[in-house]
Amino acid sequence: MGWLLWSLLIGWLAQRLPLAALERDTWLTARRPWPETTQGYERRLGIRRWKSLLPDAGDALPGGVRKNTLVRRDAATLQRLVAETRRAELVHLALWPFWLLTALWLPPLGAWISLGFATLFNLPCLWLQRYNRLRLEPVLRSLRQQHTADGCRGNGEEA
Repeated sequence: MGWLLWSLLIGWLAQRLPLAALERDTWLTARRPWPETTQGYERRLGIRRWKSLLPDAGDALPGGVRKNTLVRRDAATLQRLVAETRRAELVHLALWPFWLLTALWLPPLGAWISLGFATLFNLPCLWLQRYNRLRLEPVLRSLRQQHTADGCRGNGEEA
């Protein structure tokens, strides 16, 4: 019951984050000091094999957005999708530490089981959000460069 209530609270709070707060990475969502690549996620974690098995709870609360509804290939839609991956990453980062609170009422073995539950249900979701963002960012950069080049040509300038 605690996990459910904590999940609803965190989801509700995350939905209230304005899009402007999700436009850029924070220290929580920024790339890690080690090399992060889509190939690494694919090779080491086999993410392509299991990513479709994870649920998308983006619309679990009123006003939420399912990430699979943001599949158009225009810059605005892709930017929104990148923002939603950040929102989802923040949600799963905030959900994970709840296991520490369970140690207040559970015996030590129960707290360890809670830690396992928190890790098993949040770490794959975190990996998926980071992987998706790594895949989307180059596409978004390319679209922006194309838009900039088209804008220059539209003004009679050389691209």
